[in-house]
This record gives sequence, structure tokens and C-alpha cells, in this order.
Amino acid sequence: MDEPSAAVLASTAGLAEIDFENDLLTTAPGFSQGMDFAEKKTDNNVEATDICHKSAKKTLLDLTKVLTGDDDAWLSDDEQWEKEDEESSSAYRKKIEEIKLNTDKVLSSDDLAKLTGKSEKLENVTREKLQKTSKEEWAVWVDVSAPVDDYYKRVPDPAYKWPFELDVFQKQAILHLEQHESVFVAAHTSAGKTVVAEYAIALSARHMTRAIYTSPIKALSNQKFRDFKQTFKDVGLLTGDVQIRPEAQCLIMTTEILRSMLYNGADTIRDLEWVIFDEVHYINDSERGVVWEEVLILLPSHCNIILLSATVPNTMEFADWVGRTKGKKIYVISTLKRPVPLEHFIYTGNSTKSSDENFLIVGAEKQFINAGYSKAVEAKKARATKSSTAFGAKGIRQGDPRQNKGVWLSIIHMLRKKSQLPVVAFTFSKRKCDENASQLTSIDLLTAAEKSEVHIFFQKCVSRLKGSDKKLPQVVHMQELLKRGIAVHHSGILPILKEVIEMIFQKGLVKLLFATETFAMGVNMPARTVVFDSLRKHDGINFRDLLPGEYIQMAGRAGRRGLDTTGTVIILCKGDIPETSDLHRIILGKPTKLESQFRLTYSMILNLLRVEQLRIEDMMKRSFFEFNNQKNVPQYKSELKQLKIKVGAMKPIECQYCSDLENFYVHCKEYVEIRNYLQDLFLSHPQMVKSLIPGRVIVVKHDRQQQQLGLLLKVSSGGNVKKFTFLLLTQNDSPSCDDKRTSEEDAHVMDGFSIEFFMATELYLPEGASDHVVVELKPEDIIAVTTKTIKTVAEKVIDDYKKRQIPRFKDDPPSQTTSIATQELLRLTESNLHGLPVLDPVNDLGIKDMSVVEQFLDLKRRRDSLSEFRCLLCPQIVEHVCSYSSVGV
Repeated sequence: MDEPSAAVLASTAGLAEIDFENDLLTTAPGFSQGMDFAEKKTDNNVEATDICHKSAKKTLLDLTKVLTGDDDAWLSDDEQWEKEDEESSSAYRKKIEEIKLNTDKVLSSDDLAKLTGKSEKLENVTREKLQKTSKEEWAVWVDVSAPVDDYYKRVPDPAYKWPFELDVFQKQAILHLEQHESVFVAAHTSAGKTVVAEYAIALSARHMTRAIYTSPIKALSNQKFRDFKQTFKDVGLLTGDVQIRPEAQCLIMTTEILRSMLYNGADTIRDLEWVIFDEVHYINDSERGVVWEEVLILLPSHCNIILLSATVPNTMEFADWVGRTKGKKIYVISTLKRPVPLEHFIYTGNSTKSSDENFLIVGAEKQFINAGYSKAVEAKKARATKSSTAFGAKGIRQGDPRQNKGVWLSIIHMLRKKSQLPVVAFTFSKRKCDENASQLTSIDLLTAAEKSEVHIFFQKCVSRLKGSDKKLPQVVHMQELLKRGIAVHHSGILPILKEVIEMIFQKGLVKLLFATETFAMGVNMPARTVVFDSLRKHDGINFRDLLPGEYIQMAGRAGRRGLDTTGTVIILCKGDIPETSDLHRIILGKPTKLESQFRLTYSMILNLLRVEQLRIEDMMKRSFFEFNNQKNVPQYKSELKQLKIKVGAMKPIECQYCSDLENFYVHCKEYVEIRNYLQDLFLSHPQMVKSLIPGRVIVVKHDRQQQQLGLLLKVSSGGNVKKFTFLLLTQNDSPSCDDKRTSEEDAHVMDGFSIEFFMATELYLPEGASDHVVVELKPEDIIAVTTKTIKTVAEKVIDDYKKRQIPRFKDDPPSQTTSIATQELLRLTESNLHGLPVLDPVNDLGIKDMSVVEQFLDLKRRRDSLSEFRCLLCPQIVEHVCSYSSVGV
């Protein structure tokens, strides 16, 4: 059947009577609101409409031209666009000329001034907007010092209500969540960060979307699953061990699971509204921290982000990175203080007689109490045996293992007497946790009613196990411990037993819990008291003191909000009492900054090859590691521009020898960089530390001499830097070593090395009568460690030299010990002007790392190849090199 023509349609009854300009409805039948399609008739719109109609007519394709062979109709797209641009620009120029010609006729001078003022104002507004966009801060600090009086007006119908009044930081966070804005909540432990997560989950339920809650460890995921399941109906759990209701509206999972979902493009991500990252300071973990960066980079733009963390110093920096990466503002909310303040004690008791030896060292106001520390030291000394006072250096010794049981019996007796149970005892060893719990067979902390409740609950939980599994040694042992109010929590415990222990602890039926550090990672199980078995732990590489962030994370478990006015933290001193400086650093020190642990892994590269939208280079550029570099790009460009100006202003060096001067300079710079890197490795090697003893002959650089023999007298540590005291030879009439070098002489210094260092082929030998000096040098001043040693009494040489620096003894001759050492050093220099044999990194130090050995060989090759450069023959090489170093080439 043929389609009706437009004329037939127009003549149809009803349609012909419709005026499409005036008779169209603005509100559809049955609706209260609609839309007005009528155009607003203004002068500008009329003119714009005319231009649009003209341009529309102009762009219509004329078929007659095509059929008659017009060349313009067959132009390519790019050529056609260029032609149209030329035509439109010429038409625009004509239009401007017409306006200029008519301006004098139509506009008065006042109108012209108004028009000019408006255009200038428009330009200023545009410029301000551009500047604001370029300087936009993605991290916004939210003030929580003032109360939120209009909270209930701004949130009249909250998605979730709690039976208690919210804190200011919680209200501020909820206000931003209601605006669909991302937040970073950095609050003290036990402050109530979970409230923010619960509200986001409730919001997603109201919006019929999904929310994902991620945690760093399985224990925290399990606990949050139990808590959220009581609060919200539709909750699922995804970990490496178990999958429960993966289709739920709220999913709780570890961060690695979310990363896999993002790489695989799971359907869950499409409906995702909120992603909650709990314990985000776990990004500092050297092994798993990279996972948080991957997930934050891979998250789609429609997902809002909630970051929950303990207090860290650089919240704004981290939030700025997240905001720039995701293209949305992050509102940073932080608490001012802990809801339950902490008091820190040192416990020195080891029996029931000394169970009251508990001394306050840091009060609730975070003030270190020296009087308490002094009392603890005196109490420890009063009980010290003769053997402990007579022998050995006083380090942080761990005490006699045989007294371990007595220490725990005494502190439990003290805590029970003061009603400070329950207590979490952090012990940094799974074996010690089990041993400590097994030793306390005589302790019973539960009443008969509590024992019955524990027995019934434990049997109910264990009934799910098979017959043989119910009699596993660990199950039987844990049941006996729980009946006495004692429990153990670490990664070696069966998952079902750990869950049972956590639930019994939450019921308040575990009075003493021996746990490792993972128990403190966000698990909301506060106790009245926290006890530290030690302030040192093994981090997988070596033993070290606890970091301030680690200590606060664990100490934060002390103090139950609403039940305790203060939380009690006790440090056991089984051996020597820690130094005040160590206690200051650990207890009152600043938490560790959030730092990137980003690194490329094989799995990351393979996964990124499956993602079309993101390349490996994009992932690297967006990482937190590259954030500061990318942020400082304008500054680097400015510095580069200035350097180019300096280089452009340099006069070319006209010298017949210096044709390879630039290559020589670059060669020397690379040599110094490799040498400085290997020097740190070389001097910190255990075998080298043993070799750096008084009497060792070492090649050093000092003052104007780039290579001379020095006799090592003493090695000392000043702060974090080692210092070496040397006996050196000098000219008898040489100026004082304290004289400063002039700027002209220092102009050619390259990273601490003068150009004479690369030109020197012999050791420095004083001419004529020689003198000596005792100086203190840094590690970078050491050139090489020789195999030679000189027998001397270093203390006598140092004391003799110090004595002769006093004006009264200035003219005294050197002591016999100093004279012998000086003469022997002079003899070695004269007989070995071209150098002494040095310690070999492979044969003498036993370095087996092939990459390091290859770098040592490369350094030697670079040193030997210096003689090939022709510019070394130039008599003015120092001045020529100076011209390169002055601009930092």
C-alpha cells in the first residue's frame, strides 16, 4: 500500500485544524506539571534564529549541482569542513564590518560605554572562572568544632535513625551523604565511624541501589556481616573463605574481592552507589597496600566513595589525590579528640606482693608524667638482683621467661581487684599467646551463671561440626579456656572458633583475651583495659619498636564508650624499663603518613590487558605515588623554561681540547650518582661495619684534597648519621681546615665532588714538613676502605690533639703515640702513591647479589675510562666545567 502524501494528511479532518505553533499542550493530561516549548523572543534570539536558518539553508545539499558535476559536492569531510569554515569566517568578517559601520549611526556614546563595560565584565567573569577551575582544590576541609543546629531541618526524613544523639562529625558526614557527595572520615579509634557506613547503606536501600563495604581482613568482614545483618535485612558476605548471598543489596567483602570484580566487569558494579573503604590507612601495608590504589583508580565515576580511617597527618593530601583521580570533591571530616581518653601506665610487678607497682606515665591530657616514670625506675631497681645490676649493658631486655607466669598472675590480680576487666593482652607471637593462656590454669574469672552461658553457647556453635571435628585438640582446649573466661585470638585459630570467641567476647564473657595485632584492625570489640606484652615486634624482616600508629591502633581498644570514663593502657616491663625518648616516640608520636605502596605486578599487568578503557601507563600516572609529580608539573615546566633560558645564554666554549666536555660532565655525574648509592650499601654491610675499627687506613676526601690516606680513630652516631674521626696529614704551613672555600672555588663542585677528584691519579702527599689534624668526617667523605691497618691507641691520639688545641698547650710537641701514627701514615702514603689495595665487595664482604656486584664492576669501568677523555688535557678544564655546573646541566 502506498504511503499517504503530506497534502492528503494536511487535508484530513482534525489535523488541518491544528495549529502546531499555538495549539500544542504544555501539560500532558493527568499531570500537574509540564514544559513550555515556546521560544522567548529577544533581539539576540531573533538574530541567532535568522543566522541558524541561513546556515541551515546553506548546508543543504543541492542535488542538481551533484548531477551537473560540481566539484565542491565531492569534497572529503575534512575538505568540506575547511571550505565551510572559510565561508563562515568570511561571512562573519563581513557581518562585523557591517556592525562597525552601523555602530556610529545606531549607538550613542553612552550606549557604547555600557556595551564595552558589559563585555569587559563578561571577560573578567570568564577569566575568574578559568582561574578558579585551574586552582580548584578537590579536598575540602569540613569544620566540626561548631555544632550543627539545623541538622534535623536539613534532614527531616533520615534514611536511618539511631537510639542515641549523633556527634558533630557524624552529622556533618550524613549531610554530605544526603547531597550524594564523597567523604573521608579520619576519626580516632572507637569514635563511631561505622555510623557513616550504616547511613550510606540505608541510603542505597532507599534508592534501591547497592552498597559495598570493604575491609582489609576477614575478621573485620565477619564481624561487620554479623552487625549489619541485625540492622539491615539484605546483607551478603564475600571473602576468600565463604560466600553468603552474593546477590544482596549490601555486600561486605575484602578489598581483593572488589578488585577482582572491577577487573572482571561484574554486573554488581552497574547498580553500585556507595563504596565504603574501612581502615583505609592499611594502604601503608607494603604487601597489600597497592590493592587500595588499584580499586580507587578502577572504580567507575558513578560510584560515591566513603573513606574511613584512623587519624593520619596527611588526610588532605590523600583526599586531594582521590578527588583528582575520580573528578569529584572529597569532603574531609576529622575528630578533634577521643571520645574516651586514655591513660598509659608502666607495670613493673612480678608477684602478688608487687602487684600494685602500676605507674601512670601519660595522663588523659596526653602529658608525659616524669614523676611516674622515675617511680617505676626506682621500683625496678629496688627489686633488681645482684646479677642484673653487675653485668651486661642495659638494653630493653625481655626479662626471665621463668617469671612470665608470675607477671601475668600479678597483673590479673591487680586488674581484678580494681574492676578493670575485661582486658585484651596484645602479644606479638602466636606461640606466646598460646603459652600465656596455657600457663594460667589456676585463674578462673567467671561466675557459675556465666560458665553455664558460655557452655550452652559454645556447644550450640560447635554442634555444626562433624563428630570427629568436635574432639579436635584445639576445640577441646579452647572450650576449657572459655569456661574460665580466657581466650586466644590469632590467625592459627580455626575460623569457626575465632568467630565463636568474637561473639562470646562481645557478650562480655571473655575477661582475658590474648590476641595478636590483627585483632585491633577495626574490630569493634572494646575492652576496659589493654595490656602490651612488649613494645617490640618482628615485622617479617627484623625486630623493631612499635610505630606510633600501630600503638594507638591497639591502645584504642581500651575504653568502652558509655561505660568507662577513661581507658587504661598498661605496658609490661618484664626486663628493663624503656627509655623516655622511646616512650615519647611510641605513645605521643605522630601516626605514620599515608604513603603509596604502588608497584607493578604480573597479575596487574595481565588484568589491565583485559580492560580496554585503561592502559598500564594510565594506571601508573593515576597512582598515589605519581600524584605529587603530576601535581608539580607546572612548577617543573617553569624550572625547565628557566634552565632553557640559562642554556641559551651560555657562550659556546671555543677550545681545541674540549670537544667531548659535555660527555665528560655527564659521565662524571653518572659516576657520582652510582657511587653515592653503592656507598650507603657498602658502609651498612655487616662485614664492613666490623671492618671499620680504630686503626683502619681509609682513603678520604677533605678540604681541598680529593684523595688522601686517613687513620680511623673513632666511629660515633649523631642522630641518624654516623660520624668518623680521622687522623690526616696536612702541610705544615697550610691554612686552617676551618677556612671556608670561596664561591669561585666551589663553583665546579659536583654533588660534593670537585673536578680534581676525577683528575687525581695519586694520593695526596704533603710537600716538605708535614703536620697532622684530627677531623670528623661524614660517610660521603669516604672514598675507599683499604686492607691496611696501623696499630695505635686511638683515644690517646684524640686526647692529645684536643689538649694541644687549648692555647696554654698549643706549643707542646705531639705525644709519642700521635707521632708514631703520623709517621706510619706518611710512610704508607710515600710508598703507595698510586693507591693501596681496597676491600673487595665479593671476596672480602661476601656480597652475592648479582645486580649489586654488576654495579660495582660498572663503577670501576667508569673510573678507568676517564683517561680516554681528551678534555682532561685542557689547562682550563675547571673553568669550562664550571660553565656546565652553573646551570645544572
